[in-house]
Amino acid sequence: MPGSVQSIERAAAILRLLASSSGRLGIGEISRSLDLAKGTTHGILRTLQNVGFVEQDTDSGKYRLGAALLHLGTSYLDVNELRSRSINWADPLAARSGEAVRIGTFLDGKVLVVHHVFRPDDTFQTLDVGSLLPLHACAMGKVLLAYNADAVRAVQLEPFTRRTLTRPDDLGRALAEVRDRGWAFDVEELTPGEAGIAAPIRGYGGLVVGAIGVSGPVERLCDSRGRPDATLVSYVREAARAVSRDLGASRR
Repeated sequence: MPGSVQSIERAAAILRLLASSSGRLGIGEISRSLDLAKGTTHGILRTLQNVGFVEQDTDSGKYRLGAALLHLGTSYLDVNELRSRSINWADPLAARSGEAVRIGTFLDGKVLVVHHVFRPDDTFQTLDVGSLLPLHACAMGKVLLAYNADAVRAVQLEPFTRRTLTRPDDLGRALAEVRDRGWAFDVEELTPGEAGIAAPIRGYGGLVVGAIGVSGPVERLCDSRGRPDATLVSYVREAARAVSRDLGASRR
């Protein structure tokens, strides 16, 4: 039997390291973390960049996972599996938060809602399963965009309210904040009077394969300054981590 190929092992180690990082990494950081020579690290990164598995930031020169790899990561996970693994955590999130819960994934430049738990009260609600939401105007969409550079370049910044992000620079800053925080929110960007909070669902290798979030009236999800309620944010993030673990993501 032939032995393992060292260059592929090293490339895989680099991809795992980038997947586990909350931001971009430079050649020096990668070299030190994996005990590789900088020249070797640079050569592997250039190859991975050529096939779209990593992307390099033009300003900082640092690297992150590329869109081609993200697409590979989501191909194994069909909608039914994402929904089935999320159900056990969506109902408790609705009960804890008192708000509606949705789970979504990327489909044809939109957010496909694959599961929806009604707000646990007696108000009239409409089932959203199968709905397609705009990526740039809702919290789940921002989560998905934050980890998919190709989608960002293709998104149409259509206005839905006066607060919808319609300038590429504004959206870019918002997505950078999502990556830094690990969660997203929107306040009246899709529907007047409504707000949302969402966090990424990750699969094997830490790749983002979906999002889970709560939505409801601004006065219930936000404080007097329009900032998301910290307790609700913690509930959403805990649920996202639980679903991610069920899908094979490492504990973080």
